[in-house]
Amino acid sequence: MDHLDARDDMDQRSLVGVDRRILSAVHAHGRDPRVAGAARALSRAGEHGVLWLAAGLAGVAVDGRRRGAWMRGTALTAGAHLVSMGVKRVVRRPRPAHVEPRVPTLGRHSFPSSHAASATAAAVAFGALGVYAIVPLATAMCLSRLVVGVHYPSDVAAGAALGALTARVGASWMRSGGGPVHA
Repeated sequence: MDHLDARDDMDQRSLVGVDRRILSAVHAHGRDPRVAGAARALSRAGEHGVLWLAAGLAGVAVDGRRRGAWMRGTALTAGAHLVSMGVKRVVRRPRPAHVEPRVPTLGRHSFPSSHAASATAAAVAFGALGVYAIVPLATAMCLSRLVVGVHYPSDVAAGAALGALTARVGASWMRSGGGPVHA
């Protein structure tokens, strides 16, 4: 076994190898034009958390009784996105190079996924307001980052954890001053 074969074998057993293999497997499903199209649409809608911020502002507009809670939940969602972008600037992990990306990206760094951070923060924050339909959409957003080939699974998992943590840490602030949070 030559040096490169041994290195490839070791990489395949490592966490990096697992990350690469999972990404490759999920990315392969994007060969279906319907899957690729849906993943691209989610990627565009989730850029800078726009989908989730729009959902939060819609809640502000239509749910006057809990307007303050909606505003704070939207702020938590934006905060999760901003924190993830700050972490990216520190970690500086390059985007996957072993798969062909299906969407352009605004940055070169992948860890953590800001799409996953804002999607999960929205799912947790708006879920506390009784909007559970966001959970499957947020899950689809997270998976779309693998389908389009711009994040490793560990990037998405870290982004989702960051988003959930941000929303949970801010849960008491979200509930304060706006009356009951649950519908």
